[in-house]
Amino acid sequence: MIKSMTGFGKAECILQNQKLIIEIKSLNSKFFDVNARIPNGYRDKELEIRNLLSARLLRGKVDFTLTIEESGETGNYAINKDLAKKYYSELKELSKGIENNNFTDYLPVIMRLPDVLVPQRTEISEEDWQKLKVTIDTALDKIDEFRDAEGSSLKKDMIYRTNKIHDLLQEVIPFEKQRIDILREKIKKDIHEIANKEEMDRNRLEQELVYYQDKLDITEEKVRLSKHCKYFLETLDEHESQGKKLGFISQEMGREINTLGAKANDASIQKIVVQMKDELEKIKEQLFNIL
Repeated sequence: MIKSMTGFGKAECILQNQKLIIEIKSLNSKFFDVNARIPNGYRDKELEIRNLLSARLLRGKVDFTLTIEESGETGNYAINKDLAKKYYSELKELSKGIENNNFTDYLPVIMRLPDVLVPQRTEISEEDWQKLKVTIDTALDKIDEFRDAEGSSLKKDMIYRTNKIHDLLQEVIPFEKQRIDILREKIKKDIHEIANKEEMDRNRLEQELVYYQDKLDITEEKVRLSKHCKYFLETLDEHESQGKKLGFISQEMGREINTLGAKANDASIQKIVVQMKDELEKIKEQLFNIL
């Protein structure tokens, strides 16, 4: 099953007159990278939260946010006195530079400034932690559903493009014999230009044809590219998402397409090769977002 690394999940719970909101966002990344915003009172659980995220999400750039909203009339807050004093000092200094400013009632303004009023909380109990874990798991379930849906769309697109490459490969076949016939006529013409007809060495002609035919033969490249396409489609159907493995297979597909183009020696085949490369590049772009 293909999973995208892009996703979003949200869940809520009530703990001791407080509404806790969990939001998890993830984007594509080669590694697992977490940016966790956790309020005071829950920071001692940060390592366990990170472990929960890594076990489920595996890879991606993850933003985890835990927000607290008071749901009851009684809230336990404390004033950050050092910060309040700093705000007071700066507001007072600012007022000196304003003409005819008689404003001195700084306290109501200061109390509304960020992080002055801080929610206080004792250490989280084991019972509350278990409830919070369930909420985090719920948010992870939702982000997993999001990733599955995105992955399904990406899978359909990659199946289409892989089959397109395979179909283009079949279009090469009619031009192969034509290419050798053109080569034969070219070699004959070249030999005629440097020798009289009666002196022409037919064995040499055949040797030249065999040499160039072997050099320009693309049979192996076609067989390998066809197998790589089949393997890519099989990997898409595996139970676990295989983003890195699909990346390796796409590299092998690219090598065969490049070699095929280098040995083509035919404008029509080169045109088909360009179309293959275009489809493969679109597949590679999608793979950046696959888990």
